[in-house]
Amino acid sequence: MRLGRSPRGTVPGPIRHVVVVGAGLAGLSAALHLRGAGHAVTLVERADHPGGRAGALDLDVDGGTYRVDTGPTVLTMPELLDDALRAVGDSLAARLDLVRLDPAYRATFADGSSLDVHTDADAMEAEVRDVCGPAAAAGYVELRRWLTELYETEIDTFIGANFDSPLDLLGGDLLRLARLGGFGRLGPRIARYLPDERLRRIFSFQALYAGLPPQRALGAYGVISYMDTIAGVYFPRGGMRQVGRALADAAADAGVEVLLGREVTGLERRGGRVTAIRHTAPGDATDGGADTTRLACDAVVLTPDLPIVHRLLGRTPKRVVPMRWSPSAVVLHAGLRRPRPELAHHTISFGEAWEDTFREIVDDGALMSDPSLLLTRPTATDPGLAPPGRDLLFVLAPCPNLDAAPFDWERLGPAYRDEILGVLEQRGYAGLTGDIEVSRLVTPADWAAQGHAAGTPFSAAHTFAQTGPFRPRNTVRELDNVVLAGCGTTPGVGIPPVLISGRLAAERITGRHRGTEGPERTASPAVRAWSPT
Repeated sequence: MRLGRSPRGTVPGPIRHVVVVGAGLAGLSAALHLRGAGHAVTLVERADHPGGRAGALDLDVDGGTYRVDTGPTVLTMPELLDDALRAVGDSLAARLDLVRLDPAYRATFADGSSLDVHTDADAMEAEVRDVCGPAAAAGYVELRRWLTELYETEIDTFIGANFDSPLDLLGGDLLRLARLGGFGRLGPRIARYLPDERLRRIFSFQALYAGLPPQRALGAYGVISYMDTIAGVYFPRGGMRQVGRALADAAADAGVEVLLGREVTGLERRGGRVTAIRHTAPGDATDGGADTTRLACDAVVLTPDLPIVHRLLGRTPKRVVPMRWSPSAVVLHAGLRRPRPELAHHTISFGEAWEDTFREIVDDGALMSDPSLLLTRPTATDPGLAPPGRDLLFVLAPCPNLDAAPFDWERLGPAYRDEILGVLEQRGYAGLTGDIEVSRLVTPADWAAQGHAAGTPFSAAHTFAQTGPFRPRNTVRELDNVVLAGCGTTPGVGIPPVLISGRLAAERITGRHRGTEGPERTASPAVRAWSPT
C-alpha cells in the first residue's frame, strides 16, 4: 500500500537510514544536516574525491605542481558552510582557512579604465567617487541599500524555503518583494541607480550565472549581486577543492559512511518507495554484475544533474514549457612561467560591447565577438598553488550551450583558446601566450561528457517558468521517499543555492524547518555507532 506524503511536504517515516547520491556540495550539505538530525547516512560518490563540480586537477611540471580548481572559483556566503558543519557540532573555523578578498574583483574596461570592487561600503563609495564621480557614488549607496533589502526579503522565504505549491508564495514577503521590484527586470532597475555604464556592468553581470541577460533577468536575482559585492568574496587556502574535502571530512568524523569511486546504477522500488540502491565501480557496463552492491535504505537524496536523475528514476518529465538551459563556458587553466601581479585574484575584463555579447550567446548561438572574460589568479592569495615563482591562471569565456550551438568543439576549441589569449594580449597582458608552460582547455563538449545537460555546468536557466515553485521540485511525485538536491532543483545555481538545496532536501526528510525548534542537532552516540550493511 502506498503511503501518502506527510504534512508540510515531508517524507513519511520511519526513516532510519538515508542514502545520499553524489558528494557534491549539495549532497555534502544534505548529509551533514541529516546526520545532525540523528539519521544514519551513507554518501555514495562516483568520483574518487568529494566536491562534485568543485573538482581538482594537478598539472605536474619540472619544479613542482599546479593545483587547479576545475569548478567554481568564487566563494560567497561562507556562513552557509558553517551552518552545514554546525549541524554535526563542527565549525567552519576548524575546517577551513578562509581569506576575505579585497578587492573582491578588479574590473577593467575597453577605454583603459579600471575599478576595484570592495565589499566594504565606505571603501567602495570612495572608489566609485574617484573613478565615476559623486553622482555615481550617491547612486551606489542607494543601490547597496536596495540590494540589502532585497536579500533580507528573499533569503528565508523565497530562497531558503521548500515550496509545495505556488500558493506557498502568498503573503507579506511576496508583496514586499513586488514593492522592491523583484518581478521587474534587473538591468533597468540597476540603471535607475547608476548613471555610469561601467558600474551597471559590475552590478549586473552576475545575471549570466542565472542563465539570462540582465535586461531579461528578474530583479529578484539582484541577490546574486548582493552576495558578490556586499556580503563578500572569499578563498580557502589550498584552493576551492578544500571546501568539498572539509565537508566530507566533517561528515565522516560525524559517522557518515562515505563511499567514493562508486556509481549508483539503479533504484529498487516497492509500493511507491525506494527500498535500496545499487552501486558499482564507474565504467562497469553491467548493472547487476559481479561488482554491484545493494544498499538498503529508508529514503534517498539524489543530487546528480537532472538527466542522470531522470535516468535513475526511469522517467521523462513532462513540462508545458520545455526546459531551457543556461549558457555554457569555455575555461582555460594555465600554468604561467612568471607571475602576473597586474591581475587581482579575480579580474573581469570587459569588452566594449555589452548587450550585444548577451544577444550573441543567448539568442544567436554565437561566440562573443568582443568578449568579456573572468580571469582568476588564485596564486595572488595562495602562492603555494603553483611552483615557486610562477602563477596559476583561470580564464572563463561565456559561450552558447550545445542546444543553442552544437559546435564541433574538438576542432574549434584550440582555435578559440588562441583567440581568447590574443584578445587578452591586446588588452595589455603582453606575452601571456608565451608564458604558458602547461594548460588544460575545457569546452561545452567536456561538460557534456561529464553528464551536464546541453553541455553547460550552470544547469537550468532561471527564467520565470524555472524559478521558485516553478523550478523542478525537490520531491518526486511517484516516489514518496526520494528527494532531490543540487543546482537543477530549488533554489538554483551557485555555491550558496546548492548548499541551501542540501538543507532543504534534508528538511523534507527530517520534518524540521528553519525557525522551528527541535532536539540538539548533534547525533546521539548510539546513532553515531550505527553502520549500514
